[in-house]
Amino acid sequence: MSALEENISSTPLGKDAWPEAAQVDRAQSELPITIYTPESPLRHPGKLIKEMLRDLLASRELAWRLFVRDFSAMYRQSIFGYLWAFLPPIAVTLTFSYLNRQSIINVAETPVPYPAFVMIGTLLWQTFFDSLNSPLKVVQNAKPMLAKINFPREALILSGLADVLFNFAIRLSLLIPVFLYYRISLTSSLLLVPVGVGGLILLGFALGMLITPVGLLYGDVVRAVALFGGFWMLLTPVVYPPPTSGLGALLANWNPVSPILLTCREWLTGQPPIHFGGFLLISAGSLIVLLVGWVLYRLSMPIIIERMGG
Repeated sequence: MSALEENISSTPLGKDAWPEAAQVDRAQSELPITIYTPESPLRHPGKLIKEMLRDLLASRELAWRLFVRDFSAMYRQSIFGYLWAFLPPIAVTLTFSYLNRQSIINVAETPVPYPAFVMIGTLLWQTFFDSLNSPLKVVQNAKPMLAKINFPREALILSGLADVLFNFAIRLSLLIPVFLYYRISLTSSLLLVPVGVGGLILLGFALGMLITPVGLLYGDVVRAVALFGGFWMLLTPVVYPPPTSGLGALLANWNPVSPILLTCREWLTGQPPIHFGGFLLISAGSLIVLLVGWVLYRLSMPIIIERMGG
């Protein structure tokens, strides 16, 4: 060993004198390495699913931060603030209750007083429709961030899910005075209501994930969803009991929202869940559609971001 090497190793500035540099080198060596190739990820579905689940778990903290940011921005410049979460079901309930009382529309007998029936149905429908719009809305709002920062895109979907759940929790408080006023008895079936609400959210997000890539490219999708949403609600037994015959019964039977919404309302009001078979069938199908939509979303986002950047 030369005199210079002996001097370096024997002084405080020798081999172990740079702990910060050693820690940086060690951290860099532990970072995951991502290799991008032109090969389609669909050729290795197992690896693709593993990466999707990994990014989903890794995006939880970012999803929460995005939810808090969007929530604060939504109500910061609003006069009514949180009241906007209550107004849609209240407005629909008052409107249809008035129409029914004045015999402008004739609704068949309902298992609970009609205003409560409409309030419950509208609340559940709004939860489904919020879930349908959520994926496209959160991704559209994050366009500037998507073009500049590389992060797990699943964080946007999780932040939208948090927003849907929060809005549902706010609206759920409306049912407390309704149940008390109309003296609707509480039964053990209330314990199954979260399962029913989960089915509505699952169906909404499954369909929303499918339309998100197309909606990011064409603004007509947003307008079409808003236009079709009101018509779809009238075809769903939200403000009236399910018809038993005729075209209305046929449309209700083929409407994927009907069995889930009806089962959830039956659990809320303590009625027998006669639509439970359809609930299970639609929920299982929604899970498959959600997986397909998630894969489509993941594969299409790099291409869409490239077009946005261009």
